[in-house]
Amino acid sequence: MTEARLARTADGRSGTSSAPAVTRAAAVLEALAGAPAGELTLSDLARELGIPKSSTSNLLLALEEARLISRHGSGFSLGRKLVELGAAYLSRLDEVQEFYRYCGQAPTLSGETVRIAMLDGAEVIYLARYEGHPAVRLTSNIGDKMPVSLCAVGKALIARLHENDIAQMFPDDLQLPVMTPQSLRTGAELKAQLQTIREQGFAFEDEESTTGVLCLGVAVPTRGAHGPSLGVSVTALKATYTAAQGASMVAELKELAHSLGNPMG
Repeated sequence: MTEARLARTADGRSGTSSAPAVTRAAAVLEALAGAPAGELTLSDLARELGIPKSSTSNLLLALEEARLISRHGSGFSLGRKLVELGAAYLSRLDEVQEFYRYCGQAPTLSGETVRIAMLDGAEVIYLARYEGHPAVRLTSNIGDKMPVSLCAVGKALIARLHENDIAQMFPDDLQLPVMTPQSLRTGAELKAQLQTIREQGFAFEDEESTTGVLCLGVAVPTRGAHGPSLGVSVTALKATYTAAQGASMVAELKELAHSLGNPMG
């Protein structure tokens, strides 16, 4: 989150917050989550939020008492209470439990690295990861975010949105995040892939986020109007990947997606 955006959020001037203190607390947690070293000082946070140190200090004290943040000398980091809250959230998602059950018994996916993610605007958040392939450990962790243009599961989820929404989110000249020489560069490049994704029922990522790594992603059929927008993906090493392996992966991903979207089916 940029400094300007944090300041607007913290001051409650977005026009949408009826509880500025809660908005500021959320801004503190997001700032700490995004800190490269995992910690920020009181001065850092006051500057990020754009509010006086005295107000920031009171806010940090309340968050520390709630165990949402921890103090380490002059620095602050995310607290362990957030782990408990995150675990409680995930434990109530039936899809996550079914995800692990299916991956553990699937002929192909049981030996691969598989993830389930939720769409969050122009990013996905990884909710769970099944570790069936010890060689592929350089992929995103639970709770990590990834721009949709850089991952197969993100592309699969974006492909099922309405064309008008896609056009607003990704104008042709929009510059996309780049992580490797293979990363998509513009909104036009991303949108050019979407029709193929719809036709074949899965998305493919070719070393676009990590050199030497491929990924296949499938969207989970929507469950109700207000359910989360979920997708599943599997990661493979390009050096050992084969078309036959990919076909088996896609078949099982689609079966997994169907079981997650239609638990009684």
